[in-house]
Amino acid sequence: MTHQTVDVVVIGAGAAGLFAATWAAREVAGLKVVAIDGARTLGAKILVAGGGRCNVTHHAVDERDYSGSTPILIRRILRRFPVESTIEFFSQAGVILKREETGKLFPTTDRARSVLDALVSTAHTAGVEILHPQRIDSVHQIENGFEVTGVGFSAFAKTVVLSTGGMSLPKSGSDGHGFEIARALGHSVTPLVVPALVPLTLSSDHWLTALSGLALPAELVVIGSEGSPSRRTASRPSIPISGAVLCTHFGLSGPAILDISRHWLHHLSIDPGARLQINWMPGTNSESLDRELVQTKGQSLLSVLRNRLPERFLRAICAQANVDPVAGVQQMTRDRRSALVKTVTSCEITPIGTRGFVAAETTAGGVPLSEMAIEGLESIKCPRLFLCGEMLDVDGRIGGFSFQWAWASGFVAGSAAARAAHAVNS
Repeated sequence: MTHQTVDVVVIGAGAAGLFAATWAAREVAGLKVVAIDGARTLGAKILVAGGGRCNVTHHAVDERDYSGSTPILIRRILRRFPVESTIEFFSQAGVILKREETGKLFPTTDRARSVLDALVSTAHTAGVEILHPQRIDSVHQIENGFEVTGVGFSAFAKTVVLSTGGMSLPKSGSDGHGFEIARALGHSVTPLVVPALVPLTLSSDHWLTALSGLALPAELVVIGSEGSPSRRTASRPSIPISGAVLCTHFGLSGPAILDISRHWLHHLSIDPGARLQINWMPGTNSESLDRELVQTKGQSLLSVLRNRLPERFLRAICAQANVDPVAGVQQMTRDRRSALVKTVTSCEITPIGTRGFVAAETTAGGVPLSEMAIEGLESIKCPRLFLCGEMLDVDGRIGGFSFQWAWASGFVAGSAAARAAHAVNS
């Protein structure tokens, strides 16, 4: 069995973990820093991110791009390692980032592998030892440090950084084991831990599943069982989210769906009747669409709306409203016209679930930031224990925000862990 004494042990060598280990080694020269990861493939989440291109960050990031813990605490971490620092870090590591129209920043290589290779190489250059694959089973606090053990491995660590991820994409190693370790060391985990940035499922006979492959812009909001998004109840609606919606054979996906998924799940935990309301014509409300239709003379619905919505979708939505798409608008009764307008601008959808953690890009929930000393992300419950990345109750919207949280929180936790280890040595 391997047994060693280490200054800083980083458990989980994904994005946040590799970053934490690198900055720990850079912070205090001569420290022994070990990053340990039990996944079959090192950096699996990085490799699959952004369709294999890895959306490293976004050009503009602030606390409003995140959910979970208190925004002011999230802001304090983000400001410690802003986007400009991320760009500089990767540039020095040989990875130049390019900004796309959406504001997302990708490597000019369009290869996630170049991002992972740069992180591993930079960690090695800083003096980090990476042990992989090596799963850690338990962490026990002892005098002046921690006993860290796994199959065939045991180490005394002066400080520990937990960066095992949440529960999304469990094959990558984020299987929730890190939460068990955190609980054993005195931490709580939010009562609700759910998939985030995850596709939603519909019943197999839902009319939208027949439109598989069709993508169109939309505006979405979560509404409660009482109906109106304007009602201020315990299940009040989330902030409207705009973006593309992709119809699939199992339900709905696309950026807007991924962004609203965690909000729907959180509302659902309060109100079992929570559902989505979708406006398939963003920027157009029911009154303006109804007025537009009333003013139409002698034209069919298809001719009036085909420049605003795909014909395939138009025919399907007319079927839902029991309206003939080729009939003249003037031939419609007021009730039929109202039904069509409602289906277009405030279509109510009740998902039956999600694609689960296996398809989720991140996790909503985790260890609350209120249990951390925010200056260094050191545990208030367990001194010299540090947490970062998806372990914490912070989840970003789609677009590179989760990675920016990984870089910022990894920097803060890793640097602070090194200083704490150095203080033990002094």
